[in-house]
Amino acid sequence: MSPASDPGDLARGLADLHAKAFDTPWSASAFADLLDQAGVALEGGSDGFILIRTVADEAEILTLAVRPSARKQGLGARLVRAATDRAAASGATRMFLEVAEDNVPARALYGALGFEAAGRRPRYYPRTEGPAVDALLLVRNLA
Repeated sequence: MSPASDPGDLARGLADLHAKAFDTPWSASAFADLLDQAGVALEGGSDGFILIRTVADEAEILTLAVRPSARKQGLGARLVRAATDRAAASGATRMFLEVAEDNVPARALYGALGFEAAGRRPRYYPRTEGPAVDALLLVRNLA
């Protein structure tokens, strides 16, 4: 996303797109707080973005959001590749993420990009209908 003249505008834009992509979206204040943290980086544009954090030799995908009308066009893969490149350039040797066990498209994307299962967080993702879903912890070596 292009930097906004007002950081609050950027955070609101991220929150708006996140709300279109997820049932449980993050707030503009949550994005503003994250963007103020050391090691946090943003890649993307108006149809999607990825937010990562790099600390020492590890990186984490905090969130990846793609506008529903822009899905299945390779944008998610391009964003993940940009994020892994950026993290590696910052010295990270591994990248982690959490994905809902029932998010089949995201799991396929991450699997195709070399991420492998490393753990599970039971009942991590709440659902508006039905029980919470486990998060799968995935990892990819960047070195």
